[in-house]
Amino acid sequence: MDELFRLRAIDLVRGVRERRFSCADVVSASLARIGRLDDRYQAFLTVAAESALRRAAQADRAIARGEAVGSLLGLPVAVKDLVDTEGIRTTYGSALFRDHVPDADDIVAARLKSAGAIIVGKTNTPEFGYGAITDNELRGPTRNPYDPLRTSGGSSGGSAVAVCLGMVPVAHGTDFAGSVRFPASFCALVGLRPTIGRIPTFPKLPLWQNLIAHGVFARTVEDAALVLTALAGRDDRDPISHGEASWRSPDFPAAGERDLRIAVSADLGFALVDGAVRRLFDRAVEQIGRIFPKAAPVDLSLGEVKGAFEALRGALLLDQFGPMVAEHGERLSETLRWNVERGRDLSAADLYAAERARSRIYLELLSLLDRHDILVTISAPVPPFPNADRNVLSIGGKPLRHMIDWFGIATPVTVTGLPALSIPCGWTDDGLPVGLQLIARPYAEADLLLCAYRLQEELGFRHRWPAVEP
Repeated sequence: MDELFRLRAIDLVRGVRERRFSCADVVSASLARIGRLDDRYQAFLTVAAESALRRAAQADRAIARGEAVGSLLGLPVAVKDLVDTEGIRTTYGSALFRDHVPDADDIVAARLKSAGAIIVGKTNTPEFGYGAITDNELRGPTRNPYDPLRTSGGSSGGSAVAVCLGMVPVAHGTDFAGSVRFPASFCALVGLRPTIGRIPTFPKLPLWQNLIAHGVFARTVEDAALVLTALAGRDDRDPISHGEASWRSPDFPAAGERDLRIAVSADLGFALVDGAVRRLFDRAVEQIGRIFPKAAPVDLSLGEVKGAFEALRGALLLDQFGPMVAEHGERLSETLRWNVERGRDLSAADLYAAERARSRIYLELLSLLDRHDILVTISAPVPPFPNADRNVLSIGGKPLRHMIDWFGIATPVTVTGLPALSIPCGWTDDGLPVGLQLIARPYAEADLLLCAYRLQEELGFRHRWPAVEP
């Protein structure tokens, strides 16, 4: 049973259903892996071993009675510590909440449990999710499995490392400006940010907030799809969660029947990209052309996304955390305080200018995706960088304006709400992973997953186990 951590989520669920092993076996294997590796890599803020084993035993009794249901039956999962979990400490990565234990589940935690998943712990995040590396006053930095001196990415780096190392088969993350896609790229994972609202968010304020999305980490495309089936579906408490009441995984065995039209742009017409990343991207695109002959470069001009994103982000952060910064000041991270200050000088005219720019970007991408099924770009503009650097302040020798400028490649998806997926596509000379970002039309997650599945199976774009055994 020690090797259960290597199995795919779909195989673990199947094995539990067929009684080849128990839920307790699977959860115990996950907890053992966490126990062996987490002191070094610091992926978790809280490990909920007692409650996880209790729920596993309950699930095994239900299976014995023939009463167990759920697409994630017996599956150990990790949840980013920005999401409330009933009875499990939830800190939001902040020392202000070091002892906070919610009395109710966020909708994501509730849906995972309803599908039969077992939450084994809460993963590390920078304070309230704002930081280029995953650390905070409570724990960190979370270390990259391929080079522990380097970052796992922010802000869902804890979840990414937990999946990469086999502590859990799948994990939850949140993505504002690449916070699922960057860690997925840095940890050689599939990282899915679905269409905004595909996975509802509740509670949240304001209810019409439409920039931050829940996402999924997995080691395979099929596992990411499995988790999305459990989390997706409209909830009227979230007015952004349009679309179907549920979502079904695509038919992966039939993936080869789709001749997808692929558009290619390394930088989306505006983003800086590290030379090593661009070389691996170009090599990956050459490979993609072998299985998708209609892959073609396209010209884009999305540069105004930078100003639009900064205004929308600044206003949201000032609204969410301005009062907290005023009350607690120096007790909060310098990064959070800096981000909040970006919103103080914004006017109503600035916000509506950002909304107009956002509209133009959305229509330009929608027009492109009328002619092409998938837009391929890079996931992160740099390879994993040292945790000691804390931020990316230059790319390819060119200085950036400030600490959020390097997010650029992720922001068109953020401001438009389009679905995106990161998948490994190559390795630097130093053995560090680089990811490919796939973007599709609203609610076209099936196209993203089918495309990624072919890249995984036919080109070998997939996770590699790090050499981390003690």
